[in-house]
Amino acid sequence: MPNNKIHCRLGRVCVLAFCVILVVSVLGCATEEITLPGAAQTMQLSSPAFGDGERIPAKYTCDAEDISPPLTWTEPPPHTQAFVLIMDDPDAPGGTFTHWVLFNLPAATRELAEATPDEKQVLGQALQGTNSFGRIGYDGPCPPRGHLHRYRFTLYALDQPLNLEAGASREQVLFAIKDHILALGQLTVVYQRQQ
Repeated sequence: MPNNKIHCRLGRVCVLAFCVILVVSVLGCATEEITLPGAAQTMQLSSPAFGDGERIPAKYTCDAEDISPPLTWTEPPPHTQAFVLIMDDPDAPGGTFTHWVLFNLPAATRELAEATPDEKQVLGQALQGTNSFGRIGYDGPCPPRGHLHRYRFTLYALDQPLNLEAGASREQVLFAIKDHILALGQLTVVYQRQQ
């Protein structure tokens, strides 16, 4: 009988431990990806320099000029007050790597010209955050040689500007926008450096 009680208690402990691990895993994933509210719309994000799923030209990478590419997007929903743009690499060995954080783009904006300056404040009132290189502004694809990586440009239309300072991290921006997203657009490219 005592053995049965011990086995029963051990079984309960194992089930409880499994539940805790499951909850922590789910919460951990929730901070990484933004899920859109049911009413949120989509926008078309594109570039005159490349198409969705195509290889990004070397000009926009660490192998050449390393300048930001031109981007355009369709009309956002009514009541849009600002945009956020994030470029990241979900295939980086250490987890998602941030290449560009740009927020509080004015609601009237429908395009970004090539070569946005690496300054804290650009385009009037827009602010730039800190990327995973520890720098302000855009730093292009620069994967380990021989490895193909995907790069996501994600544009968010928000119902209000963010109350954040220049230099904010991707995580800070994603946390600030989670209850204010009206629409989203995404453009994905790939890049592989030669051996």
